[in-house]
Amino acid sequence: MEIRSFLAFDLPDVLKEGVDSVHRDLHPLIRDVRWVAPGNVHLTVIFLGHVPQGDLDGIGSSAAAVCSRYGPFRMALEGLGTFGGRRRPRVLWIGLSGDLDRMGAFRDALQDSLQPFGIQRETRPFRPHLTVGRFRENARPGEALDRCLKERAQWATPLGVLDEVVLYRSDLKPGGAVYTRLGAWPLSGSR
Repeated sequence: MEIRSFLAFDLPDVLKEGVDSVHRDLHPLIRDVRWVAPGNVHLTVIFLGHVPQGDLDGIGSSAAAVCSRYGPFRMALEGLGTFGGRRRPRVLWIGLSGDLDRMGAFRDALQDSLQPFGIQRETRPFRPHLTVGRFRENARPGEALDRCLKERAQWATPLGVLDEVVLYRSDLKPGGAVYTRLGAWPLSGSR
């Protein structure tokens, strides 16, 4: 049996509060968006895809080894944007600032450790973001989206600490994805 899964960081309270404020403020203004429930927003480091259930222990051991070399990351939410452009947006996201370069190195080390399990290596540079909504097909949010992006361009939260990587199972349901925590590893190193 294969399990759809990913490695991610849960958000500390200060970042959760920022996600909640975006959801609360923008939900009534921007139509044609399938909003991600604020409690389901996390920072994905690697989407593993469908992996054999028998590989999960090995994936966990590999993730634990990398986590033992890296220390916690200090990150803040910063700005709002879209993938797909303003005329045909696909995804509404919140940006991040902080230990971005170090987190990119962490992601690359995780990818290297997972190659024996056939995990597809992402070749694009790591651009961490939080997906907060997906636009419906043919959405035309127009001025409301432009105004929200402009108002949130300089917005930022205080720094929060990301100190544990979680392996999640993702089951797609009619009401949205359901995430099940399968394992977690603390960042306990000095890199």
